[in-house]
Amino acid sequence: MAEYPPRGMKNRELASLAIRKRCILLTRDRDFANTIMYPPKQFHGIIVLNIHPPKAEKLIRRIESLLSKIKNFEGKLIIVKDGTFEITEDKSSCISRRE
Repeated sequence: MAEYPPRGMKNRELASLAIRKRCILLTRDRDFANTIMYPPKQFHGIIVLNIHPPKAEKLIRRIESLLSKIKNFEGKLIIVKDGTFEITEDKSSCISRRE
């Protein structure tokens, strides 16, 4: 189920909402890639879309590709880029996957 936060919601409030509701946070805001401010282990999952230009068709294709490869998002930060995505589970490990 998708849920859209109110416009103008602060990042901290959005992060708290995602944690409280145990939701995967899907965003284009690269601030959420900061593992110091938003430690992945506290979240049910963070997906940051870093795709340019951010056309709907490209975003949908990349999300579909990600969903076909990753089944467990718990405690992970996933940065989705054109042709690749990076998975960070904590500050010490980062895995990059190319398609």
